[in-house]
Amino acid sequence: MIQADLNVILPEIFLSLFAMLALLVGVYGGKDRLSVPLIFATAGIFVILAFMVSGSSNGTQIAFKSMFVNDGFARFSKVLILIAAAVVLIISPDYLRSCKLLNFEYPILIALSVVGMMVMVSSGDLMSLYMGLELQSLSLYVVASMRRDSLKSTEAGLKYFVLGALSSGLLLYGASLCYGYAGTTNFEGIIAAVGDDNTDVGLLIGLVLILSGLAFKVSAVPFHMWTPDVYEGAPTPVTAFFATAPKVAAMALFARVMHDAFGGIVGDWQQIITLISLLSMYLGAIAAIGQNNIKRLMAYSSIAHMGYALMGLASGTAVGVGAMLTYMAIYVTMNIGTFAFILTMEREGQPVTDIASLSMLSRAEPAKALAMLVLLFSLAGIPPSLGFFAKWGVWNAAINADLIWLVVASALASAIGAYYYLRIVYLMYFGQEPQEALDQCRAPILSSVMGLSAMIMVVGVVSLFGIEGAAKEAANTLVR
Repeated sequence: MIQADLNVILPEIFLSLFAMLALLVGVYGGKDRLSVPLIFATAGIFVILAFMVSGSSNGTQIAFKSMFVNDGFARFSKVLILIAAAVVLIISPDYLRSCKLLNFEYPILIALSVVGMMVMVSSGDLMSLYMGLELQSLSLYVVASMRRDSLKSTEAGLKYFVLGALSSGLLLYGASLCYGYAGTTNFEGIIAAVGDDNTDVGLLIGLVLILSGLAFKVSAVPFHMWTPDVYEGAPTPVTAFFATAPKVAAMALFARVMHDAFGGIVGDWQQIITLISLLSMYLGAIAAIGQNNIKRLMAYSSIAHMGYALMGLASGTAVGVGAMLTYMAIYVTMNIGTFAFILTMEREGQPVTDIASLSMLSRAEPAKALAMLVLLFSLAGIPPSLGFFAKWGVWNAAINADLIWLVVASALASAIGAYYYLRIVYLMYFGQEPQEALDQCRAPILSSVMGLSAMIMVVGVVSLFGIEGAAKEAANTLVR
């Protein structure tokens, strides 16, 4: 029995052992001199594990008395998390070297946070959910404040830690209420205890508190307050990581808890998710308009995009979950390309985040400006970019769930949000000549990632590279 359970969690065990071995190698093998090899080795392990996970059994595997679930939904989410984490690590070294942050602990902390994410998306119990969530969070608290000589980085780490502790407290209190009323922490037991009618008020309060804790992790309104400061203060590669893999893990966990534990009362949690989806879309669209720092702008952009993704979950159907997974895959691709662009923004070797510095970039670096234009159009959801089809998927799911008013509201929010994306395009092509131009990009990895991401946004409209079909299959294993 134990052997069978261990086989199910083999990828998580393998990655945990690698992280511990890398820590020993780093400590006794020269410390920061091994940072770059460790970064690329960790990225390679992520890619290997992604192939391992995607090629594993197509069925549903249960381990540790249903505390861990390895189904199609979990496998799809894990592959997306691993690939996103690998690419972020690959684009990190140049920036970290220029900022003197090339520490060997960085890839190890990223690896441990990915272990937590993999546990999160496979959790079948409130206990394993919390273990995965905290392993992810504790690692991210550290990397957010790894620039110890920066007040903003220290502030980012402290805010993230304090507010993260608050969200964990809310989630734990909700979990304790669910345990008290359902008599179990297992999702199968909770969904059996949650009736279609006359559900205990205590269970509903527990549900609301769990929703609050999860909303913090996806930076949904009104639990978004940490996002702009953490995005701005953390080193840019860390911000790129925050904007990709953890968001996928949190959204997958959101769907897992709602359907596996509370799938019998869709009408109750649908109202809450619809509200936070609507608020997130509008706050992200409006608050970003006045931003002059591109990292803060991307923070509000992520809040808005999480609102759109939550529309799929709010539909309460397998189609909606599939649309949400497709949206997250496209969102991650757009963000990786955009942050690769942000990493190239330097002046005299120092990072620059002021949007005004992008004025007339098209004249100095036309290929780079064109790639960013494509990515911004996709982030804005302008057809025929891939970002538009991501929104089309969640809109279609919401319409099928009779949430037409939410679709209309999201279309208006999308129109408002397009302004701040198009403002950057205007600056790059029609702005005033800057007094000091940005440095020419000399990092082939960043240029390649940025160009490939932009190309995917254009070419992907033909067939979505099969992601849509894989997401539907994954959703069908969750929503039965």
